[in-house]
Amino acid sequence: MATGVGVVGCGNISTIYLENLQKFAETRVVAVADLDRSRAESKAAQYGVDRVCSTDELLNDPAVEIVLDLTVPKAHYDVAKAALAAGKHVYNEKPLTVGWDEGKEIVALAASKGLRIGCAPDTVLGAGIQTCRELIDDGVIGVPVAAQAFMMCRGHESWHPDPGFYYETGGGPLFDMGPYYLSALVTLLGPVKRVTGSARASFDVRTITSQPHYGQEVRVETPTHLSTVLDFHSGAIGQLTTSFDVVAHTLPCIEVYGSEGSLRVPDPNGFDGPVHLWKRGEGDWTEISVVRPYSANSRGLGVLDMALAEAHGGPHRANGDMALHVLEIMHAAHWASDQGRHVLLETTVKQPDPMPGVRL
Repeated sequence: MATGVGVVGCGNISTIYLENLQKFAETRVVAVADLDRSRAESKAAQYGVDRVCSTDELLNDPAVEIVLDLTVPKAHYDVAKAALAAGKHVYNEKPLTVGWDEGKEIVALAASKGLRIGCAPDTVLGAGIQTCRELIDDGVIGVPVAAQAFMMCRGHESWHPDPGFYYETGGGPLFDMGPYYLSALVTLLGPVKRVTGSARASFDVRTITSQPHYGQEVRVETPTHLSTVLDFHSGAIGQLTTSFDVVAHTLPCIEVYGSEGSLRVPDPNGFDGPVHLWKRGEGDWTEISVVRPYSANSRGLGVLDMALAEAHGGPHRANGDMALHVLEIMHAAHWASDQGRHVLLETTVKQPDPMPGVRL
């Protein structure tokens, strides 16, 4: 019996979720809701969803077992809390919530009710990152000692149809893209114990050059360039730079450095490769074949993994503890910059189990 999923929020990202969740044999989208009902109706017609309704109606629908929250970040807390109160499991788009206290409350509420929390990204469950996880677990690069990660661009106002929220409190490059990179690093290297960082908003105002808001100015409320240092429990040291202020660069998405080699990790915003390895004593990078499952865009895989874990027992991988740990790391980077100190993290998390080498 397929697990019933209700989708709240039918914006751009909902398309790939709906496509995949309707393909997986173990999930079925049974209802969709959006503040713009016409948008929900369009998605329902396109992907064969039987019910279009309000959010309240969706939360009270007995056919909905998992609420997939694809609203804007500042709405994640309210939707997740209401879904949990209604007795539903919840899978949020990233980040888990905007506020740190909100995130703790949501995870604690789910635990008190015996419900599951899941959270994007699930790209870390895909073929590319999981190939890297296998190489590290097998000792191919020896003992991991360090990692470097970079997500830098010139911002979203040149292409996104409604980019204003990226520059509001709770936005910025770290909260927007950091979950992909931090979830990948924790998946590969385990939890972080200490964070420090520097942050700034390089420009006070951004001018939108995309449609339909061409020419409008956006006041910047959050840092747009952040450099963060991560001390892992394993002893490895990581560095993550995220920026909306960089025109171009030649730096990798992620590299992991070990005692016996270096590993170039693919873009954590995708599910596929390429993966490159440079072994000690060799003279160049070697491309590693990526043959594990889920190399295509498989957003919704985390929902599937959660549904299967609920049906058969055991933990799911893109879980609330992981999302809360990532949320604390991001807040800690801001706290460290504001207060001029290292931040010892309150949370930790079990490194998620690797994905099996076959499809779920």
